[in-house]
Amino acid sequence: MQDPKLKHLGKFLSLVLRHKPEVIGIQLDPRGWVDVQTLLTQCLAHGKAIDEATLQAIIATNNKQRYILSQDGKQIRANQGHSVPILLDYAPETPPAHLYHGTAERFLDSILEKGLLKQQRHHVHLSGDRETASQVGRRHGKLVILEINTGQMHRDGLEFFHTPNGVWLTEHVPARYIEVEKEV
Repeated sequence: MQDPKLKHLGKFLSLVLRHKPEVIGIQLDPRGWVDVQTLLTQCLAHGKAIDEATLQAIIATNNKQRYILSQDGKQIRANQGHSVPILLDYAPETPPAHLYHGTAERFLDSILEKGLLKQQRHHVHLSGDRETASQVGRRHGKLVILEINTGQMHRDGLEFFHTPNGVWLTEHVPARYIEVEKEV
């Protein structure tokens, strides 16, 4: 289990690396990267004392593996989930036949009408297994698991991207590819 202090600081990093870099006065480059030393300096200047060892611990213990360091370790970015405009540069990949999406029951009617929409994010996020989808969906209310016929979507020309932390991304999941699983 992740240390509560690291979890709190990880959520803060998620905020600045995915949604609001301006909160600490940083700018992400066009691909979402920021210099690690700049990030740490600006975090400290805004009341979040994160040193290199703490940053490494946050990255290592984050159960969703949200962050990635550049090969030289000098830059960091979030793997996905940005609401700020960035280019992730993931190459299209062939997905497995089925992927999963966890959501709250209250969203089901809209999903079955419009499909899964990316909302304020760059992509719809899909999981490779039911358990991960369940963990995500439980955060939003009474759980519903959606099984997505990603094999057919891909054959029909829709693109998929696979992030380093195992999340599958796509622009939109039309309702015709969605099957609602029975209660979990």
